[in-house]
Amino acid sequence: MRVVDLKIEDIAFGGKGVAREQGKAVFVPYTIEGEVVSTEIVREKKQFAEAELVDVKESSPNRVAPQCQYFGRCGGCAYQHIGYEHQLAIKWRQVRDALQRIGKLKDVPMRPIIPSPRQYAYRNRITVHALDGVIGFFRRDSHRLIDVECCPISRDQVNHALVELREQKHVRDGHYTLRAGSEPRIFSQVNDEVAQALRDLIVGLVAPNQDLLIDAYCGAGFFAKALLDKFERVIGIDWDRFAIAAAKRNASEKETYIAGDVEGELTRSDGFVAVGDETRRQGSRRSMTLIIDPPATGLSEGVRAAIMDLAPETLLYVSCNPPTLARDLKNLHEKFAIESVTPLDMFPQTAEIEVLAHLHA
Repeated sequence: MRVVDLKIEDIAFGGKGVAREQGKAVFVPYTIEGEVVSTEIVREKKQFAEAELVDVKESSPNRVAPQCQYFGRCGGCAYQHIGYEHQLAIKWRQVRDALQRIGKLKDVPMRPIIPSPRQYAYRNRITVHALDGVIGFFRRDSHRLIDVECCPISRDQVNHALVELREQKHVRDGHYTLRAGSEPRIFSQVNDEVAQALRDLIVGLVAPNQDLLIDAYCGAGFFAKALLDKFERVIGIDWDRFAIAAAKRNASEKETYIAGDVEGELTRSDGFVAVGDETRRQGSRRSMTLIIDPPATGLSEGVRAAIMDLAPETLLYVSCNPPTLARDLKNLHEKFAIESVTPLDMFPQTAEIEVLAHLHA
């Protein structure tokens, strides 16, 4: 191992600082652009190297004291050493850069990032792991556990549940999801306030008096149910049958929810009866809005092709992974114009970013 002094030039997606040594990129966690740091090179590849921070020689004015005693060891947070306003600036820039570099999109209509009202104590659930009496999270870049008594980015109710778990005798090895309430065990966003801001943003972007809404990856209908008064018919699709069951429980006559694979339902020429019949009955696909909220892997080639074929007037793409969003928009941009891209800070102190892209056919 060798120790070198480096000047941090940028923050990469994922949270590590980027420096250069003899033309090779070096990634250093827990640093901020503009800082001069002493580092230990721990891994070298042909195209890049990875280093660990030894000392900060010239500190950024945006550096702050982390509020978590496990920061730097726990693999969950990447940005607790950075002031919140600068965290927002970094994330906004990373979204723009991904769209330009991966999506080859020029003059991206970026909107300001929507911040989280809570920078700490915002998570409504966490998943901890138990092994051989240790209860906590995985260490950074490791499958080893770090024993955790409290998670500062989680709500008080979640930390209370963690205390109760730790007080049990003989906790079995495994995974435990701790929640800040008794909400159904289906997918929902971990930051209630920013999730509500995202839903409000979508409601504001959707025009009234439309024929059909298709909400793909709809979960329990978080977006669809907020838009009922703007559509004659609403169709939701999700693979999670428990989420679909929850969506159906209080559904109105205008709502149809389908438990199935999104690609399969959108691409089967004779299988997607609900959407197919509805678009034919309405006589036009131009009065359709499509919401897509896929997992981090983004859209499959088949789903992208189906979207191009459906050609909804409005397309709203919710993403938790800017690189896969950029890849998909590069393809969808052939048929859709990008009206706006809005980052949202759903996950303060972490490197994760939520994004809403608004497209128009």
